[in-house]
Amino acid sequence: MGRVLVTGMSGAGKSTLLEELRRRGVPTVDTDYDGWVLPDGTWDESRIGGLLAAHQDLVVSGTVANQGRFYDRFDHVVLLTAPLDVLLDRVRRRSNNPYGRTVQQQEEIRQYVEEVEPLLRNSATLELDGRLPVTQLADTLEPLVSQAPPTDAPSTSS
Repeated sequence: MGRVLVTGMSGAGKSTLLEELRRRGVPTVDTDYDGWVLPDGTWDESRIGGLLAAHQDLVVSGTVANQGRFYDRFDHVVLLTAPLDVLLDRVRRRSNNPYGRTVQQQEEIRQYVEEVEPLLRNSATLELDGRLPVTQLADTLEPLVSQAPPTDAPSTSS
C-alpha cells in the first residue's frame, strides 16, 4: 500500500484526477474542501497527521505552505503541471472552485508558477503533465497506491 500526495498549481487537474481515482475505488482526500486548510492557508496539521496515521493507502491532493512537513509520511509526492495559459484557462472555466476567476488571483497563480512550482518540482518524486487524459494520469497513479507485492515475494497460500 502507499500514500501519495498530488500537488501542483491551481488548474493543474488535481481535483479532476482525484475524482477519477475515487471512481475507481481509490481512497482520496482533496484538501481544498471540508476544512483541511486553515484560514491562514496551511493544512490543519493535527488533522492531516491523524489522516495519514489512519490510512496506509490514500491519495491526498493539495498545495499549501506547510505540506513539506508531511513529505516523509508519503511514499510518493506527485507534481501535476500544465503551462500557465492552460492553468489560467481552466481556473476561469471551472465550476467546482471559485479561486482563479479574479485578475488578482490570476496574478497570484502566475507568481506561484514562477516561485512555488520550482520548489515543488525539487521535492517531487514524479512529475506528470496535467494535459494528459485523466484516465492516463489515473492509470499511472493507481499502482502507486495499491502496490502489489513483488513477484519474487514468498506466497502466503498453502
